[in-house]
Amino acid sequence: MTNFSIVIPAKNEEAGLAEFLPALKSMYSDAEIIVVNDGSTDDTQKICEEAGVRVVSHPYSKGNGAAIKTGARVASGDYLVFMDGDGQHDPADIKKLLDKVGEGHDMVVGARVGRASQGSVARWSANAFYNRFSSWMVNHQIKDLTSGFRAVNRKKFLSFLYLLPNGFSYPTTSTMAFFRAGYSVEYVPIEVAQRVGSSHINHIRDGVRFFLIIFKVGTLYSPLKVYFPISFGILFLGMLNYFLTFASGARFTNMSTMLLLGSVLVFLIGLLSEQLTNLQYKDTEDEG
Repeated sequence: MTNFSIVIPAKNEEAGLAEFLPALKSMYSDAEIIVVNDGSTDDTQKICEEAGVRVVSHPYSKGNGAAIKTGARVASGDYLVFMDGDGQHDPADIKKLLDKVGEGHDMVVGARVGRASQGSVARWSANAFYNRFSSWMVNHQIKDLTSGFRAVNRKKFLSFLYLLPNGFSYPTTSTMAFFRAGYSVEYVPIEVAQRVGSSHINHIRDGVRFFLIIFKVGTLYSPLKVYFPISFGILFLGMLNYFLTFASGARFTNMSTMLLLGSVLVFLIGLLSEQLTNLQYKDTEDEG
């Protein structure tokens, strides 16, 4: 296995880091371990220094995705292993990811098994919907779209860095970007432990993010595959309204006009988005 770096984004995760960093350091003493301290106000940096791992600190909190990008930039390994700093991921599972990478995959994701591994029922349901929707988009089974435990080819990951958000949806964006570019993505089943400390997830804010991710998944991979069904649905409603009003009063109503024009506009937006997406990935695909 070629050399790899382990990148751990962390914001106020002193308890989780204190629990698993010693084991991680013991198992992978030769690996570069980088903790990106995302503006923590607790003893995160002190815990990391005591464990003997490299710490890169943000002067203020920029977000989980921003921490991932910082870690990817400063890492020196040919492959990157990302894992959370809350103690959910078992360091022993890193070998499972690296074994799959060794088989020639560009990205290997640790797929959480069972509802218990994904927290609340609401979060499990949302993740299940993400997985089904994204699987339909790429015509390939995606077992865990939002898992933060993954190994990637660093050079290829860096080529998509400009696409990644600074928030918590970097796993979604990076997965869809790899599929869109035609790179190999694989999944291995993992069990995750209960996180140490309190979650940084906000149900209202992240509930809105749920809907935004759905559209992001579509626009990252194939926008027309999302927009065309919507356009067709509006067209159907427009034609239905026309036939009903024509049958009852031989009229062509403003509502029919608005629906028919709306269907055309949605289709054209989807077509334009498709072309922009192709341009967005053109340089990356040429490099590959």
